Amino acid sequence: MCGIVGYIGNKDALPILIEGLRRLEYRGYDSVGIAIIPKDKIVIKKCKGKIKDLESFLKGKEISESHIGISHNRWATHGAPTNINAHPHQDCSGGIAVVHNGIIENFSELKKQLIEDGHKFKSQTDTEVISHLVEKYYKGDLKDAVLNSLKNLKGSFALGVISRNEPDRIIAARKESPLIIGIGEGENFIASDVPAILKYTKNVIYLEDGEVAILTKDKVEVFDSEGESRHKNMDVIKWSLDSAQKTGFAHFMLKEIHEQPKVLKQIISSRIKADFEFNMEGINISDSAIKDISNIIIIACGTAYHAGLVGKYVLEKFTQIPVSIDLSSEFRYRDPIVNKNTLTVAISQSGETADTLAAVKEAKQKGSIILSICNVVGSSLVRASDGVLYTYAGPEIGVASTKAYTAQLAILYVLAFYIADKKGLLKNDLKKSLLGRFKNMPGIINNILAKKNHIQRIATKYLNLGSFLYLGRNLNYPTALEGALKLKEISYIPAEGYAAGEMKHGPIALIDEYRAVVCIAPESFVYEKMISNIEEICARKGKVIAIATEGDKRIEGFTKEIIFIPRIDEIFSPIVTVVPLQLLAYYIAVKRGCDVDQPRNLAKSVTVE
Repeated sequence: MCGIVGYIGNKDALPILIEGLRRLEYRGYDSVGIAIIPKDKIVIKKCKGKIKDLESFLKGKEISESHIGISHNRWATHGAPTNINAHPHQDCSGGIAVVHNGIIENFSELKKQLIEDGHKFKSQTDTEVISHLVEKYYKGDLKDAVLNSLKNLKGSFALGVISRNEPDRIIAARKESPLIIGIGEGENFIASDVPAILKYTKNVIYLEDGEVAILTKDKVEVFDSEGESRHKNMDVIKWSLDSAQKTGFAHFMLKEIHEQPKVLKQIISSRIKADFEFNMEGINISDSAIKDISNIIIIACGTAYHAGLVGKYVLEKFTQIPVSIDLSSEFRYRDPIVNKNTLTVAISQSGETADTLAAVKEAKQKGSIILSICNVVGSSLVRASDGVLYTYAGPEIGVASTKAYTAQLAILYVLAFYIADKKGLLKNDLKKSLLGRFKNMPGIINNILAKKNHIQRIATKYLNLGSFLYLGRNLNYPTALEGALKLKEISYIPAEGYAAGEMKHGPIALIDEYRAVVCIAPESFVYEKMISNIEEICARKGKVIAIATEGDKRIEGFTKEIIFIPRIDEIFSPIVTVVPLQLLAYYIAVKRGCDVDQPRNLAKSVTVE
């Protein structure tokens, strides 16, 4: 949550900060602000709302050029989204400015003590205590003041700090919240995520927990929490700026839905060789360790959790290893049975999800092997894991995840096939058959994307219904959960996903002529059971939207609203059936006038608990 951008160099900082914030707006859009230092004076401009509101606020105002600045998009935690609560925050003298992503858990007692010491606060945020702490410890060296301040803080933070007394440097720090440093020529950057700085540099340094950095226009120095110098390697970002732009699509979400065939093709071609052997670069788990795995635990949040539910079905089917799945936010608050033969698979698009990182720490302490499935190279999750399988899906800017989900599914399938192969459970003919059919998935999804006009027509017909119910069985129960999540995330229509067999155990009471019921009923061994569910819905005048296999005449007797998918193996159906549900949610939200890419109250990466 929250986006931070900082710049120091020879250029005018303000337009660079504004552009960087725009590229990070998916991280938070409750309020926005910038701090710059023209002529040895900190100038702060901030307001409630989005980047466009700040630009309107700045229009016509004469602002002197500055070569240093920090900026912030806010996703509110402490204090409502208001002009006063927007970042940056200052000290009493106005000589220090701070931007912060994270939560300071002990801010109340710190604030009380600072007020007793004579400090005056303006906002309701936890962040403001940091600016006053830096003021308290400032004795002519901003780095030392920040280091001493950090010793008082409990919680998580990524910080950018500037001072009018030292207008030639930015101090950055992180603990359990993402922050990268961009290395340019005669200019350097801090940012919460790569898209903010990709126009200017592809060279980055990833700060570790507890590290503090000093940025000048010509140099970056990194220190540990005690102020001791640290050597850091520079990484090179491999994707282009175009990847983080809409490139002709109305929304990032629509673009990312259409990118799914390309992402799947890339995963399949890079992970499955021409001779049907596997390339598992990054897994870092020996063959003997794989054979010793006693159980697998999958931990994830939100959409990644739904991918993990599919992974449970697939992994158990092919590996014959017991698999459990936990919401990351619940995992560490029970006493999970984990040992050295447990494989913990952590799934996160960003690799910065706070709950998942905490769950990984818990599993690691109990001796588990940690394997992450992640999209972001160098993220906190990757660094905490024994091995990683990257999805390499490129940046996902739309807050509602689409291509990251199908990419996670693809990696889970590859992982299941690989473990089964290593255990001698995947006979050669079956392996070739499975992997050959797996390679057809990108083309099948392209086939569905070609039907988007039909899906758009269904969306138009049903957009004003008060609520939706999504039903699926077996492998497509998680698809029902994901379809419901997509709809409520971006259209704000109440939607619930259920295992269809549970319908009679409560949800059937909801069904009437004012509710749409989306039934995921492709050809499968549970098809007859789904048909029975559909009959029960029709008997109660429910409005059925069906996902069904091409050529299914029987389902046409129950509803006219059918989205047909090509005939595929049941095992691969979750990769395919989710795509029409993504499009259905998208078109309903667009037609309802919702902000598809930036739905209310949400942020892309949940970096706080």
